[in-house]
Amino acid sequence: MKLIAGNSNRPLAEAISAHLKTPLTTASIRRFADMEVFVEIMENVRGEDVFVIQSTSYPANDNLMELLITIDALRRGSARRITAVLPYFGYARQDRKTGGRTPISAKLVANLITSAGADRVLTMDLHAGQIQGFFDIPTDNLIASPVMVPDMEKLFNAENLVMVSPDVGGVGRARAMAKRMGADLAIIDKRREKAGVSEVMNVIGEVKGRDCVLIDDMADSAGTLCNAAGALMAQGANSVHAYVVHGVLSGGAVARVAESPLESLVITDSIAPTEAVRVSQNIRTLTVAPLIGSAIECIADEKSISALFK
Repeated sequence: MKLIAGNSNRPLAEAISAHLKTPLTTASIRRFADMEVFVEIMENVRGEDVFVIQSTSYPANDNLMELLITIDALRRGSARRITAVLPYFGYARQDRKTGGRTPISAKLVANLITSAGADRVLTMDLHAGQIQGFFDIPTDNLIASPVMVPDMEKLFNAENLVMVSPDVGGVGRARAMAKRMGADLAIIDKRREKAGVSEVMNVIGEVKGRDCVLIDDMADSAGTLCNAAGALMAQGANSVHAYVVHGVLSGGAVARVAESPLESLVITDSIAPTEAVRVSQNIRTLTVAPLIGSAIECIADEKSISALFK
């Protein structure tokens, strides 16, 4: 087995490497003067089971090209099997046509990864589960609950806890977390007028005097989370926290979280935290390196991945 890290999230790749006690394969991934990506694998990979660790986060297009070119280099180097490990799968929000003459970019990216030569994909908490079906190769979609649940159990009393979905689309995710924690469930009925702007309409469920935890797969502008937190506090919630797998946190999101009623926002390191995130007083980061490392080990040893979540 060989591990190769792209440039998108080197600290996570190194943590996965440490968990597996397997050094990262030496590779040169650099840019020409005109910003073309060039990849050179510095070790023999012929007949090897290779895992390429690369989140397609900001800058999404650069990181995606790094992934595709690295896969092509490995294929031409006669690797036996190539697994694209995407802790965060960019373009996942474009999983359907939202209007006339609009793309389904998640499907396009799936086609690109397959055409480049990947034999398998390992990712985590896809924005929409059906994206697994966009790939014509085996695709494993990990869930971050084994990382988040132990953290919640240290902080909250399940009897006074309510798991909250910030929108109707995330009910399944919040319900699954509520079941794991033995907590109640509430839902925010939200109407989005345009991209990046959300308006909270109603809180469905009993939250008065309760500790509320918002559950979502990603936070980009964080507007949805902050608006939901305000609505929950207006309904008499005792406290509001949020657990989000992918901390995109673009633009002024960190400042928005700091000024919101959220007592804390917990994210994972599926996306490399920015300096603003690292110094934030109310944003914490949990590592998913052991979870991804264990999944890689299962794939390499031809074992069941679902056993990780039992």
